[in-house]
Amino acid sequence: MNYNDFRDFEQGELHRADYIDNMPTTLPQLDYLVIACHPDDAEIGCGGTILSLKAQGVKVGVLDLTDGEPTPHGTLEIRRRETQEATAILGLDWRGQLNLPNRSLVADMDTRKLVAGLIRQLRPRVLFTHYWEDAHPDHVAASALVDAARFWAKLSKTDMPGEPYYPAKLLYFPSMHLRLHLKPSFVLDVTPYHERKLQALRCYQSQFIAGRPTTSPTVFDDITARARYYGWTIGAMYGEPFLSREEVGVRDLQQLL
Repeated sequence: MNYNDFRDFEQGELHRADYIDNMPTTLPQLDYLVIACHPDDAEIGCGGTILSLKAQGVKVGVLDLTDGEPTPHGTLEIRRRETQEATAILGLDWRGQLNLPNRSLVADMDTRKLVAGLIRQLRPRVLFTHYWEDAHPDHVAASALVDAARFWAKLSKTDMPGEPYYPAKLLYFPSMHLRLHLKPSFVLDVTPYHERKLQALRCYQSQFIAGRPTTSPTVFDDITARARYYGWTIGAMYGEPFLSREEVGVRDLQQLL
């Protein structure tokens, strides 16, 4: 696992425009990339899917757009340690953090260019990000940002790092802040991986354990209930739902549940 915190490119604080000039020139080639707003969002939205993909031997990475702070029980050091522990459980091939402003994330030209530059270097076949409708403004901004960055990544005659590239698919996972009854494009059976997903989520003690009630329903009960519901919809124990603006093709009908 390789963890890159882009705050470390040089001493002192960097402006967003500086990230582009200080971006690493060598990054791993990935098959799948999750672009999430805060540390723990990738684990909540598609932790079981990440574990399933890693079990198949493909290369998976996560890009956290912000450090997630401030929060009532967290600090930058606590969140960094929690993220590293969860990353080890997931077995990610790469994880990066852009340190964009938490609570005020915007899908502007600077951030679009920055994320597009990383997509061009990491070259994932499939992107995952937040569903475009949510109560959390950062999640909504992240979804719009990834939409635009995916397109921007294929542009030629630009000063962005890497060669033009366009990921084949962009899939969206629901976030937690609106109790929406979504009709997913598909649901992935994550039954063998649900307990390890919860193990990864428990690494984020400052977010899910500290200061929270210990009586049911806990946040882990809620996550399990949603996974059980979507699992039920496909005849499995646990499932994770995804949406796509484009049609999703199937190569092998024998794999349908």
